[in-house]
Amino acid sequence: MNEKKDNIYANKMTRVADFSFDHQVVDVFDDMLHRSIPGYDAVLHQIGSFATRHVAPRTNIYDLGCSLGAASLEIRNCVDAEGCQIIAVDLSKDMISRFEACLKRHVGVLPVITQCIDINELSIENASFVVMNFTLQFIDTHQKEGIVQKIFNGLKPNGAFVLSEKILFEDTREQTFIEESYFGLKRRNGYNDLEISQKRDALENVLKLESAGAHLHRLKQMGFTQVSQWYQNLNFASFIAVK
Repeated sequence: MNEKKDNIYANKMTRVADFSFDHQVVDVFDDMLHRSIPGYDAVLHQIGSFATRHVAPRTNIYDLGCSLGAASLEIRNCVDAEGCQIIAVDLSKDMISRFEACLKRHVGVLPVITQCIDINELSIENASFVVMNFTLQFIDTHQKEGIVQKIFNGLKPNGAFVLSEKILFEDTREQTFIEESYFGLKRRNGYNDLEISQKRDALENVLKLESAGAHLHRLKQMGFTQVSQWYQNLNFASFIAVK
């Protein structure tokens, strides 16, 4: 999708600004994801597999925080249910613009509708499948319950919600061990200590991370009948909740 190398934090900055999904990030986003999220492709492929099982004819599929549309395209490659459409939503105009350009080159059966809108303002209706792939972690904690409740309310019976997140660990020693292991992975993927440190500073006030237990509790509390953590690689996890 995009082969430019992520070197945004390679040079020493006098002040590290909060991370944002601007044009600079969009230009290197694909490289950033694959070098920073262990097992990212495996998560995408399983999202496609879940979609084939849960997408029902004449329903909506939502990709919330779609960024460059990787999850939308994976679902589009896997699903051909009659009368369905993918509604891909992101707050970043730069992300939506780049995704729309990519869609013109992508062949698929399902129509994809893009919306540049805040998820809090979005209506979710007649849905059989909803994805938030590393998106909820950028939303203020006090807003998360309302968003997840809206997703539950908008899903049809047997509809599924896939939530992927960077997670925290309740045990301090485990958190330190996993975090240091994650930084080691980033070094092996070509990031140096300056890049790792400055990226961490940029995300400090932006990421609103929670434990896996907190996510599971919220999903069950909303009323989902089946809730599972199906994936974890270091401090990245994914959950599926079925209505």
